[in-house]
Amino acid sequence: MKEVIKTYNLSKKYGNYDALLDVNINVKQGDIYGLVGDNGAGKTTLLRILSGQSHASSGSFELFSVSDEKELNEIRKHTGVIIELPSFYPNLTVEKNMEYYRIQRGIPGKDKVIKALEDVNLSHAKKKKFNQLSLGMKQRLGLALAIMTEPELLILDEPINGLDPSGIIEIRNLLLKLNKEKNITIVISSHILLELSNIATCYGFLNKGKLVKEISSTELNEKCKSYLEIKVTNANKLAALLEEKLGYSDYKVLPNDIIQLFDRNRDPQKISELIVKNGIGLNCIEEKTINLENYYMSLIGGSYNA
Repeated sequence: MKEVIKTYNLSKKYGNYDALLDVNINVKQGDIYGLVGDNGAGKTTLLRILSGQSHASSGSFELFSVSDEKELNEIRKHTGVIIELPSFYPNLTVEKNMEYYRIQRGIPGKDKVIKALEDVNLSHAKKKKFNQLSLGMKQRLGLALAIMTEPELLILDEPINGLDPSGIIEIRNLLLKLNKEKNITIVISSHILLELSNIATCYGFLNKGKLVKEISSTELNEKCKSYLEIKVTNANKLAALLEEKLGYSDYKVLPNDIIQLFDRNRDPQKISELIVKNGIGLNCIEEKTINLENYYMSLIGGSYNA
């Protein structure tokens, strides 16, 4: 599968501050690539460089295997970008706002407006003025503008920020539709990690301008699995018993006499009986799940250790 975005030690400095430092990401065709990071991690800086709104201080990148600046400008004509919501005219209708930008950007064919509005489920609102739209509808209008050129790549910075749950679901379903039905590759940043986990096929984790991990959703799902956490008075003794008596082998012994047991056929009742029978003190036994948020925290030095 061909690479849509590839960066080579991409860096951006503002004075003595490294907004990005030697970032290497790889986005393949058909991906929904989730950029994860706190405020100031470098997400928006990276997206601005890729979309041509800013220039790197050092390093380079390719879009669709193209790195020459003149060719990149041509490629970007087929790239949809939302870094900030476009400045729509509040007293113009949805349709007239779209027609204004179609003419301004030299996009041929009035039918492109209608088609883009259909793709984002806004045809019914085409006669509504922009200032009458809900936030979710405004976000969808921004997406309509981004896909009016029929792009192969969408670059989206926090497209669900500020939306209520129903608006988030609308945008999620729309992005999945654009990705699957039109094979649009999507790079999306978001603070809402749970929502990213519903759509992303791979992730890039940024922290203080550095890419700390790039991982596919398949690999992440292997790491983000449920487990039984057992806190006892003697974890090493219990670990030996779990193997010898119950045949468990997929576990971790952590500090403070904690065991994380990942075996799928784990039986809490049998384990509790084993603990009591062998004179080990049981403090706690509960089912837990490693999610995207836990995993992210472990990468940036949070409380969970993967």
